Amino acid sequence: MGDIVGYGYERGVATLTLDSQHNRNALSRQLVAELHEGLDRAEAAGARAVVLTHVGPAFCAGADLKERAAGPPDSGPFVDVLRRLMDTERPTIAAVDGAVRAGGIGLMAACDVVVVRRDVTFALTEVRIGVAAAIIAVPILRRVAPPAIATAMLTGAPFDAEAARSMHLVDVVADDVASAVGAILDGLLAGSPAAVAATKRLLHRVPTLPRDDAFTEMQALSEALFASDDAREGMAAFAEKRTPAWAVTS
Repeated sequence: MGDIVGYGYERGVATLTLDSQHNRNALSRQLVAELHEGLDRAEAAGARAVVLTHVGPAFCAGADLKERAAGPPDSGPFVDVLRRLMDTERPTIAAVDGAVRAGGIGLMAACDVVVVRRDVTFALTEVRIGVAAAIIAVPILRRVAPPAIATAMLTGAPFDAEAARSMHLVDVVADDVASAVGAILDGLLAGSPAAVAATKRLLHRVPTLPRDDAFTEMQALSEALFASDDAREGMAAFAEKRTPAWAVTS
């Protein structure tokens, strides 16, 4: 069949492109394995960010039902892809120009920033084939309050991009996804790699902590960052009205 997840690297940004159009980019064993390979390459290259995008009219149709019907499922590799998108220090961006269904919504929701075209539709169709949106509930419910998405999960009914944005499932609704993603990447690349990584970690960490524990951890983080070489360089560059020369991180 050939490669079904393309890999590109430019300006320190790794782009993984789903290209399995015969099954609407379904989460086949091959596609999931190649996503892992792409993430391996991005990390080995020291990428500053990872963009997850696609070709064809669908971003991802969810599970490959032909594979699932053929034998007992092993969801471990898919769970690990979601974990890696959420846990890598590199910001991950989903760039979505086509329909998203079922497990594809989880794949998208595991990314730090989700940008979708204005006419994209979504549906959590699991209940209509006798299962539940179980694994993908983990990244989805870290973005969305349960009451906001309960109807969609319980009924499988489709919803549009504005509804997805209103429930915080997606971050940006755009007429031109590539331009919107490009502007976000410009902002990410302007920041210190270490500071961007720390910011991603705190976005996940702070909501899990009691208030006073959060203040204690974040005070220590703030003081460590202000004492860093990047902070000294950033403040000097600001005063001198020049572009900072950030330390290179792996």
